[in-house]
Amino acid sequence: FARFRNAPVAPRAVLLPKGPETNPVDRLLAPYYKKHSIDPDVSVPDHIFVRRVFLDTIGLLPSPAEIADFRDDKRPDKHFHLVDGLLQDKKNYAEHWITFWSDCFRNSYTRQYHGGGGKRITDWLKKSLEENKPYDRFVRELINPVAGSDGFIKGVAWRGTVNASQVVEMQAAQNVAQVFLGLNIKCASCHDSFINDWTLKQTYSLASIFSDGPMDVHRCNKPTGEKASPAFLYPEIGTIDAGANRKERVKQLSEMITSPKNGRLSRTVVNRLWAIFFGRGLVEPVDEMDNPTWNQDLLDWLAVDFVDHGYDLKHTMKLLLTSKSYHRPSMALEEDAGDFVFKGPVVRRMSAEQFLDGLDQVIFAASGDASSRKTGRTRAGLRNLDHLMRTLGRPKRDVVVTRRESTATTAQLIELSNGKPLADLMVRGGKAWGGKGREPGVIVDALFANAIGRAPSDREMKSAREAVGEPANAQGIADLLWMLAMHPEFQLIQ
Repeated sequence: FARFRNAPVAPRAVLLPKGPETNPVDRLLAPYYKKHSIDPDVSVPDHIFVRRVFLDTIGLLPSPAEIADFRDDKRPDKHFHLVDGLLQDKKNYAEHWITFWSDCFRNSYTRQYHGGGGKRITDWLKKSLEENKPYDRFVRELINPVAGSDGFIKGVAWRGTVNASQVVEMQAAQNVAQVFLGLNIKCASCHDSFINDWTLKQTYSLASIFSDGPMDVHRCNKPTGEKASPAFLYPEIGTIDAGANRKERVKQLSEMITSPKNGRLSRTVVNRLWAIFFGRGLVEPVDEMDNPTWNQDLLDWLAVDFVDHGYDLKHTMKLLLTSKSYHRPSMALEEDAGDFVFKGPVVRRMSAEQFLDGLDQVIFAASGDASSRKTGRTRAGLRNLDHLMRTLGRPKRDVVVTRRESTATTAQLIELSNGKPLADLMVRGGKAWGGKGREPGVIVDALFANAIGRAPSDREMKSAREAVGEPANAQGIADLLWMLAMHPEFQLIQ
């Protein structure tokens, strides 16, 4: 009996306000900041900004040399040059972002599902990211598959008897709606939804686009005797030819979803990017895009600008990452604070992949290589799921995950405190750093610089030197590595 908000579908052009700011995001937020008495010019120190933007663009830590280079750069637009250079690093960009998109597309590297479902799309996905494929083409190739991209739409063929709400055609409808349109139609796969206005009939009509023949409508897994006619959720964008074969219907759907008339596609993806970089979306939850936004003009302007620039994800990333808003000090998210007020990025925990890659970098730095972009190992985002990654939050990818939980769990605390995989990694690091006969103070300085981007305080130096020993020994260095890995400045993106 509730009345639900249905957000507009069509794009909405927003006139960019006049103002002294060069970045459109800052111009659009200027009235908001004034209303909430927020100083727009407050920013974090250079070493925190560099670390934040490295982790957000390529998923790696900056080296001490890269932090120093940025700090010493006197150009007024040095933030732009840093962001631009990182986004041009095709290899590391792809190896970082493949984690997010694999979560979204259920792209498991190891799990083989019964019935041939869950086919890997890793090669297609990595290549698409490396070439920065326009997002509209990216989406079309996932919905109407090309060679190598059909694992997402094919769905999981579960073993045994399957509820009607989880047949592969229904999975395709649910996943396409969730990932590309920010819609939750899972409730409406069993019955008319209690959480939004979508009906069982509408959901079955979308699922029928992916079916070889007319689908029998089931309510709570019981047949109703009705047949579903293929149709898109938003008929104002276009209609599906019910008489066409499956291949043609799927092609029509891919064209409708990526039509410039569908502002929902662009709003959803720019909202996802905002949520990734700032810790909370312009609309929350990010898969409920009918919810109100805390700044409609900003969302609509970013969505239209994204389309106007050829659906270029990196273009929008650059706008967000070079804004003063992104430079602001991070804030703790107050879940029960009532109405949300944006004051800066929300503090976030590293992902499992960022955490493990970061440790690899710190250990590899013992070799003396100044580059942050070498670890000597395959990136964690390309490695098979293991116990440590699973405990740290990487999903099995048997369901769509568009956002991982950022709150630490008891299982993670136990694993990070005394888990064998992490202990073995620290022992390796202790040996790597202890094998060069370095003076203890030099080791401490280097580990702090590589792990958290700053020098130790006098008190930290004293404690760290006691830990590594005099002369330094491998076990003592391993203990210090563990301390740094547990440090909030290492585990958090601030």
